[in-house]
Amino acid sequence: MANTYTQIYIQIVFSVKNRRALIPKNKKEDLHKYITGIVQNKKCKMIAVNSIPDHIHIFIGLHPAICISDLVKDIKVATNEKIKNEKWIKSKFEWQNGFGAFSYSKSHIDSVCKYIANQEEHHKRVSFNEEYINFLKKFEIEYNPKYVFDIE
Repeated sequence: MANTYTQIYIQIVFSVKNRRALIPKNKKEDLHKYITGIVQNKKCKMIAVNSIPDHIHIFIGLHPAICISDLVKDIKVATNEKIKNEKWIKSKFEWQNGFGAFSYSKSHIDSVCKYIANQEEHHKRVSFNEEYINFLKKFEIEYNPKYVFDIE
């Protein structure tokens, strides 16, 4: 083939270390715009992003030359620095070590976007831990419950 053509849709999920509710509601939009800039600078397409105080969902069209682990690392490092340098919170801010990345087909874009947009309501009924375990089960990802959550 003369060119590369891809369709790779990924939902990325990760939380604040120890699931502390440290993402300020009044800075949420700034955080989302900043992450969108990082994603776009990496030649990926931002489809949806939403956070609640203890975790974030990012739905992207992944560029085929980008390693998902490197992208998540870049997002975490840059946002951690922004939160620290702009003094968004008084305590120390850190993201958890790991992340979840789940792939979808084009036909799922609308439902994933709605799910991400509805995080506040969703988490009135379901905890982050339940949500994350549900993702692992739905996508048939083998895991050891002992090592899923990094809580001190």
